Amino acid sequence: MKPLDHLEHLDKQLVDELAQVAREAVRDELREQTRKQRRTAALYAASGAVGLYAGAALALAAGLALALGLPGWAAALIMAAALGVAAYLLRGAARSGSGHHAAGAHGAQGRLLGDAPPAGPPGALGMPYPPMPPPAPGTPGMGTQPPGSPDPAVPEEDLDTSHRRIR
Repeated sequence: MKPLDHLEHLDKQLVDELAQVAREAVRDELREQTRKQRRTAALYAASGAVGLYAGAALALAAGLALALGLPGWAAALIMAAALGVAAYLLRGAARSGSGHHAAGAHGAQGRLLGDAPPAGPPGALGMPYPPMPPPAPGTPGMGTQPPGSPDPAVPEEDLDTSHRRIR
């Protein structure tokens, strides 16, 4: 038996104990973070529920104010239409990802919310594909002429025009 063999057993115990302490520390930290996140989530849920009731009370008050001058059914219909428009605008703002901007009748690209998206990227003049680069200088016949026109690199006398129809 070598003189350092008994230290290997101590090293293994030390490593196991260190791993146990590290696991416990990580577990305690995660528990604390989870507890804070649960509390935050519960507060957000409660604020959402209270906000929903506040919005309902506000809509009821506006409807009752309208009912002073209109029949009850007309006031309810006007309030339903106003809330529907507000819901539509909020949905459009959420879809375009511009929730921090004022929700108006137009979205981020100047189009009505809910319309079809543009054909190409903004500012691309409606082209859904990138433009072709110009041909390299000194390269004849690289798509610079319209189809059916003679290639200027080929002399006119070399062209066989016997198969062409005369109109």
